[in-house]
Amino acid sequence: MRTTRAKNATLALAVAALAGCASVQTPTPGDPLEGLNRTVFKFNDTLDTYALKPVAKGYAWAVPQPVRSSVTNFFSNIGDVYVAANELLELKIADGVGDVMRVVINTVFGVGGLFDVATAAKLPKHSADFGVTLGHYGVPSGPYLVLPLLGPSTVRDTAGLAVDYYGNPLSYVHPSGVSWALYGVNLVNTRANLLTTVDVLSAAAIDKYSFIRNAYLQRRKFLITGGDGADSVPNYDDSLPKYDDGATEPAAASGAEAGSAPAAAAPAGGASGTSGDGQTVPGQQYVPPPRGGLPGIHLPR
Repeated sequence: MRTTRAKNATLALAVAALAGCASVQTPTPGDPLEGLNRTVFKFNDTLDTYALKPVAKGYAWAVPQPVRSSVTNFFSNIGDVYVAANELLELKIADGVGDVMRVVINTVFGVGGLFDVATAAKLPKHSADFGVTLGHYGVPSGPYLVLPLLGPSTVRDTAGLAVDYYGNPLSYVHPSGVSWALYGVNLVNTRANLLTTVDVLSAAAIDKYSFIRNAYLQRRKFLITGGDGADSVPNYDDSLPKYDDGATEPAAASGAEAGSAPAAAAPAGGASGTSGDGQTVPGQQYVPPPRGGLPGIHLPR
């Protein structure tokens, strides 16, 4: 009897807490789920602060920068396979073929992707995922969402996560132990590359949630529109783009959300960023391990 009462009391407290967190007096226009989003954002940020960040600091201290750069290049080269596939789906033939060539060159001449030979050969790197592909064909983004562990997203980008999972070559690595090891190394390495940038963001942003939200949404529009038009210059004010991804809406320059913490601002959307030491941080590398297991973490690209 006491156990039943305790369970009922715990459930009532949890529901009350969730209801209190899921509402704000004046939600920002374009962010109707702001109360709930802020609650999830705080959870992700706390997890990053007390779990992922200390591990990343130890990794950065123990592993030399040239080795970390090679690890970054390796996972970035794998990600280019999925980027090329999405660009071909969007009928961006030149970009898609260019990324296929990047994979071939970096794999053959870059020792399996450990060295970014393609960039030195003047082949630019692109960013794409299935959420961007859907937006390219006119699917509206829907409300902004912050997903537990996965970070910033939208309804459209969340719907694209399943395709992102099956489209990522790392999803087919067997056995599962090797897959977990690859995801773990990639996660810690990427977080280590972002240590300086995240610290700067924490010190500079008055409201980190609003900054990351706006940067993420504008970055997504930039990827969909390709930066066409005079409005491609980023404008990080408090206004939010409309849900419709029309070409007349403002778009942002790439890399704007690089300052977000992986757990708190991970774009399940393939955004890329640059660390404080100039190292490019790949995205679309964190998906659930193949055939079951706990969800992985998408980091900004």
